[in-house]
Amino acid sequence: MSTLSKRVLTGAILAALVVAATLVFSNAWFSALIAAFVLVGAWEWAAMAGWPSTVQRCAYVGATTVLLLGTAWLSSSEAGVWAILLGGLAWWLVALAWVVRFQQGLVLDALNRPLARLVAGWLILAPAWTAVVYLHGTASLGPWMVLYLVALISTADSAAYFVGRRLGRRRLASKVSPGKSLEGVAGALLAVAALAVAIALSFGFARPFGFVILSLLTGLVSILGDLTESIMKRRAGMKDSGSIVPGHGGILDRIDSITAAAPIFALGCLGQGGVL
Repeated sequence: MSTLSKRVLTGAILAALVVAATLVFSNAWFSALIAAFVLVGAWEWAAMAGWPSTVQRCAYVGATTVLLLGTAWLSSSEAGVWAILLGGLAWWLVALAWVVRFQQGLVLDALNRPLARLVAGWLILAPAWTAVVYLHGTASLGPWMVLYLVALISTADSAAYFVGRRLGRRRLASKVSPGKSLEGVAGALLAVAALAVAIALSFGFARPFGFVILSLLTGLVSILGDLTESIMKRRAGMKDSGSIVPGHGGILDRIDSITAAAPIFALGCLGQGGVL
């Protein structure tokens, strides 16, 4: 089977499983499923961060499990959810600074510190897990908002890819991810805007303008997740985060965009008084 065939088949199977689990599972079972994905991501991140041995990776996964239990306890209150999501926002501002400095050819001292690299993985994974679980458990439309978030990321990625291949001339961050272009970003935002307007009108949202703006911001931030993982992979000399997903690489390669997008989207929903 060709790489493209594997990629399409695996993508279709994963999409079907995600849709089914999101709509059918209770919030408790859904949170456990997403935690499993996060722990696989932690296993991959440990190797990228400089802990490649089985013992080191198991230790990191164990610590991540404890962290998820702690965030689950903290997110039992709305104040706790706010704290976790704002922490995620603060981290992604730091990550943005990393990407800018890397693109400028400046030294990233933090990347030379093993502890900083390991903590960065937790700051990426834990808020994203909290955000997705929060969205899923919010009101009757919660599961549908999770699927919308996934659709938003997929739409942005696909539009950026095809528009970038067709019209891309100016590189977004050539030293971080040479394949991304400013034209691709523009195409992604236009596609996300069209999707958001269609969903807002179809569901009759009370704040459609705010929903569209939040969707655009989420689509833009999703690119940062991809760029941040690219920096880590370049430092580690890795093409993919792993090989668990045939034709796609590792779990982190599949969820890098959503790790950045989910906290921002959930924070925007929370700030507007709920999912709607």
